[in-house]
Amino acid sequence: MPPTTTASSGQKPGKSGRKKGRRARLFLIVLVLAVIGGIAFGGFWTVSTVRASFPQTTGEITLDGLSGPVDVKRDSYGIPQIYASSDEDLFMAQGFVQAQDRFYEMDVRRHMTSGRLSEMFGSSQVKDDEFLRTMGWDRVAQEEYDTKLSDSTKKYLQAYAKGVNAYLKGKDGKDISLEYAALGFRNDYKPQEWTPVDSVAWLKAMAWDLRGNMQDEIDRSLMTSRLGPQQIKDLYPEYPYSRNETIVQDGEYDSATGTYVQGDGTTTTGSTAGTGLAGDTAAPSDLESQLSGLYNVLDDLPTAVGVNGNGIGSNAWVVSGAHTITGKPLLANDPHLSPSLPSVWYQMGLHCTTLSATCQYDVSGYTFAGMPGVIIGHNQDIAWGMTNSGADVTDLYLEKLTGDGYQVDDKVKPFTTREETIKVAGGASKTIIVRETDNGPLLSDRDDELVKVGQKATVNSAAPDRGDGYGISLRWTGLEAGNSMDAVFELDKASDWTEFRDAAASFDVPSENLVYADTQGNIGYQLPGKIPTRGKGDGSLPAPGWDSKYDWTGYIKQAELPYDYNPERGYIVTANQAVIDKDKYPYTITTDWGYGTRSQRITDLIESKIKDGGKISTEDMRQMQLDNSSEIAKLLVPKLLKIDVDDPDVREAQKLLEGWDYTQDADSAAAAYFNSVWRNILKLAFGNKLPKELRVEGQCLNVAPVDTTGPADEDQTVLECGERAADQAQPDGGDRWFEVVRNIIDDEDNDWWKSPATRTDEATDTRDELFRRAMTDARWELTAKLGKDIDTWNWGRLHRLFLKNQTLGVDGPDVVQYMLNRGPWKLSGGEATVNATGWNAAGGYGVVWVPSMRMVVNLGDLDKSKWINLTGASGHAYSAHYTDQTDIWAEGQLLDWSFSEKAVDNSTSDTLVLKPS
Repeated sequence: MPPTTTASSGQKPGKSGRKKGRRARLFLIVLVLAVIGGIAFGGFWTVSTVRASFPQTTGEITLDGLSGPVDVKRDSYGIPQIYASSDEDLFMAQGFVQAQDRFYEMDVRRHMTSGRLSEMFGSSQVKDDEFLRTMGWDRVAQEEYDTKLSDSTKKYLQAYAKGVNAYLKGKDGKDISLEYAALGFRNDYKPQEWTPVDSVAWLKAMAWDLRGNMQDEIDRSLMTSRLGPQQIKDLYPEYPYSRNETIVQDGEYDSATGTYVQGDGTTTTGSTAGTGLAGDTAAPSDLESQLSGLYNVLDDLPTAVGVNGNGIGSNAWVVSGAHTITGKPLLANDPHLSPSLPSVWYQMGLHCTTLSATCQYDVSGYTFAGMPGVIIGHNQDIAWGMTNSGADVTDLYLEKLTGDGYQVDDKVKPFTTREETIKVAGGASKTIIVRETDNGPLLSDRDDELVKVGQKATVNSAAPDRGDGYGISLRWTGLEAGNSMDAVFELDKASDWTEFRDAAASFDVPSENLVYADTQGNIGYQLPGKIPTRGKGDGSLPAPGWDSKYDWTGYIKQAELPYDYNPERGYIVTANQAVIDKDKYPYTITTDWGYGTRSQRITDLIESKIKDGGKISTEDMRQMQLDNSSEIAKLLVPKLLKIDVDDPDVREAQKLLEGWDYTQDADSAAAAYFNSVWRNILKLAFGNKLPKELRVEGQCLNVAPVDTTGPADEDQTVLECGERAADQAQPDGGDRWFEVVRNIIDDEDNDWWKSPATRTDEATDTRDELFRRAMTDARWELTAKLGKDIDTWNWGRLHRLFLKNQTLGVDGPDVVQYMLNRGPWKLSGGEATVNATGWNAAGGYGVVWVPSMRMVVNLGDLDKSKWINLTGASGHAYSAHYTDQTDIWAEGQLLDWSFSEKAVDNSTSDTLVLKPS
């Protein structure tokens, strides 16, 4: 029996319609290619070319290297459950099956992590490769594999690679994926064998996108060019500890034992603040140019899972059996990542036919194509989820360069150098020299303009003598060899809280909030990761590399990291808020938490359910994940409704907010208007005052065009850049800006409410004057975008999701982009809501990050757990499983998640047997 959604009909919504759409699209593509084949591509593509790479999912395949037969059971969504009798066979089969579905994606990822994209895509990727080679992710991954990882982890990585290579054996590119067939017209690239290090390196790419506050570090420094210390403080307010609860609410740091223990206690800590450069050290005047130039480099980098470090959040919470219908815990998780096609996640189960010393795994959940094991999910005993902790694990250092070295205190130290040769498809190779300081690689060497700026740097009295100028280096925990890959396998087989914490201790990077539940009824939380301690400074600003007092002094010990186990309140919520009150912990984990908007909303939803003895169900958890309530609307709308508006058209729009319940449903006209008002408030109050160099605020985002014609063509995949003022930065509108506005909302004459006159508008001096102008601007903005008749307005027409293949779907010929990309979907939700379909006010209203998957694990009956992916199991553009989960995901529904062998058998549609030779 196939898995069903939680919809009352038990059927997959719109299934027949989507199948017809796929057939029509495929017919059209084949017809188009038949016509233009000899002109555009120099060849003739047929249906067989399109389907050649589809995986075999039934029958038998013989694989050299297996010790016994392996069953691969796929459900009606193509999600595989693998059954084997040894660990090595299990992971070999995992490699084979993932390569069947997603090898092109895997191949692109490993070329990104190793700085070899130019080998696939030519000279357009040379700059990216230079930067990635400078960081040297693959070199660190190789060191981890050679010196850090356990023997068992190495065996599993080798088995996984063997499975991938068994799939590749004897195949040409066109036999592997449609993208290779298209790529073959541009260059003669041939896929190479997979290596264990290829899998390890992907963890570095993931960690890079989840790296913490590096962007805020740059932004604060750039703000000093136009803003004073108080203004910067206004824009980076303190975390609201008294209003939004931290993850860990009970416990204390025991200075006598150097451990974190549960209980009550207070240990005071402080934080430092500065402008431009950390501490009291004044910076060279060209630091601004150095940092804004670094933005240019960072902006162009391909992302692994996020928007280059922006907007990365997630929700995960767990409720104990005392508050659930089943009497056992429920655990929910939905990581917020960039939308991609295929999804960054790959669903699967890994099952030993009999658990034993030689076969130890019975686990199911989400992993990455290219990596063995399961990253998030559950086994037969425990479940776990992850959210980004935001721990500050990156620091930028301004280095004083002299000849072949850099200055530290009163000495000049020589650079560590290495030579990197970048091969370029269809072009000449390029060799670069990478220079490293004790703090890390010189990122500024990768931009010609930065090098010139560094050599011309003007020095003030507080910086060292001039010499050859300045550069910027990066210290990041991800550039130090660790054993995070060990943690994946340790989590997958952990059976209780103690083993779970032991596994977490191996999770060096990224530092993720880990939530826990088990079938015995326990719940917990652990903060893992290598989190640095600093001599001076708090990591909030770039540090002077010439002063050793700003060096890292070590890492917070595992025993010192905050945790929570079976708290009395009966639930734990993590949604990127502060881990622990700063007055209860002696270390600075970060100065840049999320501000707790989502986490407090989830807490309030749980509290409302359990008051007076209420119980929570799996369906309640799903409904919480879909909560669309706008917290900033609750604050602003009452004030917006009190403003007298003379213009009848603006008054008509204002009336949309009367009686609005603040939910941002796709069909809500009020949500469309309010979000436009919010965007215009930010633009007027802050946009003209921020330095234009700020990257997040000012970047031109790759977002969808607004729907100006009513219902969109379902096959439209062309993306345009969102509009923004060219001469000023714009706030992104996230929950930091919620807090900024909350702090000044009752100060009606605050300087931030002043905005200059324009050709058509008078200057504003007060809050209500600015709000009135924002309401007017929003009315005419939406008139231009959605039409004058407000009865046709809705949030979904503005807030749309397009899914793009991350390579040829961006940069390929138009017809290839048409073949590979999908969308749009009109979405509910919004920025800093629990249903976090994020948008960036700097670039428009299009969706730029999403709940990349959703799951609810039922520890009372694992077969009653639910899950969904953003796209589908397959990376093949015309597979039935390319985007077969997207409509269901967009509707907020979940699929049944079979785990036991009986449930898996009942949901199996196809069975493939892999046999040893």
